[in-house]
Amino acid sequence: MAMSMRRTFLHLHRITSSTLKNAEASLEVSYPLPFVVPVRTKKRYFIPPAVGLKGKNQGDQEAKARAAGIVIRQQYMERAINIACTAGVFDPYIPPEGDARLSSLSKEGLKQRTEQIRQSAASQLAIRKIKEHDSEFTTKGFPERAQDIFIQAHNALTQFDKQTLHSLVTERCYPEMTRGNRSKTLRWRFLESLEPPRVVHARCPDMVSKGNLYGQVTLRMHSRQTLAVYDRFGRLMFGSEEEARDVLEYLVLERHLVNPYGRWRLHAKIVPSWAPAKDPIVKTVMIPGPELKPGEEFEALNYDVPTPAAVQWHK
Repeated sequence: MAMSMRRTFLHLHRITSSTLKNAEASLEVSYPLPFVVPVRTKKRYFIPPAVGLKGKNQGDQEAKARAAGIVIRQQYMERAINIACTAGVFDPYIPPEGDARLSSLSKEGLKQRTEQIRQSAASQLAIRKIKEHDSEFTTKGFPERAQDIFIQAHNALTQFDKQTLHSLVTERCYPEMTRGNRSKTLRWRFLESLEPPRVVHARCPDMVSKGNLYGQVTLRMHSRQTLAVYDRFGRLMFGSEEEARDVLEYLVLERHLVNPYGRWRLHAKIVPSWAPAKDPIVKTVMIPGPELKPGEEFEALNYDVPTPAAVQWHK
């Protein structure tokens, strides 16, 4: 009885399914295919750290990388150096106290002269080394050429000619000359030489290797100059364009002797310990004034600008 009922239901199912298929074919019914719609989620600005990173250190990661056959380059704490010039002045010249003030006929002047003769032995050896690499170098003709380099470098500085300034000063001297000159106007003139410039010191050190020689010559220059510095508002900060001053300077010029294309350039300036202090810079400050009403002018109020009290500064 049960088997006959099952056979009957199977027969009815087959008939029904065949009937539905024939009806779909006659009506041309088509079902849509499944498709995927991409949905963009919100961008995550914070990515949580991986689990378990706190327990791992740099050594464990390097060990795992070596075990996996990955070679990690060693990182060196290096600082770039420039071999076109030295980083300072070797055995700097110590100017005698009272230079350009003491007469060579006085007692103190004679002592300074004899001391210079004693210290000139090392300078003579250095000048010989310099002449071996620079055949045009002479102690008589070099001061005039060095003075021209000094004048051209300062003219390029006032005109902000970077390309010319790089060819006249070393890489060490360039940032010292240009530091703090942004948004300022410089007016500088070389008037005359009070004394002919002369070579007072010479050294020929080597750097990095034994044969890598540099020539450093210290020049004494006593001249008359004018200097005026204006701020970005055009107000005078330092000096004067009309007042000329006598300036005694000790300039250090350097050349890379091994380099066949090397040239003498301004390297440093020696400031003696007994030199007088510079004049303070006059800075432009804003002093608060009265509040003006609409239609009022400051000149009509006859307002007295208060002068600041004197303050003693200590270094």
